[in-house]
This record gives sequence, C-alpha cells and structure tokens, in this order.
Amino acid sequence: MKRHGFIQSMNSDGGRCHDNARCESMWARMKEELLYGRYDTTKMSVGEVKSLVWRYYESYWNNRRICSAIGGMPPRVKLENYYDSLQAVA
Repeated sequence: MKRHGFIQSMNSDGGRCHDNARCESMWARMKEELLYGRYDTTKMSVGEVKSLVWRYYESYWNNRRICSAIGGMPPRVKLENYYDSLQAVA
C-alpha cells in the first residue's frame, strides 16, 4: 500500500477495522438492493455505474428507504425533523 501511495482505511487511533462496519454495511446493502441480479456492471461504462449509484443514494436511500435504526424513517426525513426541533427550541 505504501509503495502505491494508498492510505489504509482505518482510524488513526489504533487501526480498529470495526470502525468501518457501518460504511461496509451500507455498501453491502446497496449492492444487494441495486446491483445483484438487476444490472450487469461489466457491460456498463464507469460513468453509467457512477450515475446508477448516485441515483440510488440521492433518490432512494436518502429520501424513501426506511431505516429501523432511526425510527423507521428515511435519513432525509430524520435530518429535517432534527433541524425543525432545533428551530423550535431556539
């Protein structure tokens, strides 16, 4: 990794690989819901795959996909509720 100038994806406080668990889980879920059995990415250009992934996260994951860890609502709704609560307190 050093020879090619890559930086290992672990935290700087001891390198615990479990710190990436949420991100890895998100990528695994996206691949299962979006790619596997639906698209053959080997026949797509890099730009087409990027667009597909971008649309998945922007359109579906953030706005429509419910998440049980945040009360059964999409992330964007949870974020909007949070900011609304801050304004109500102020």
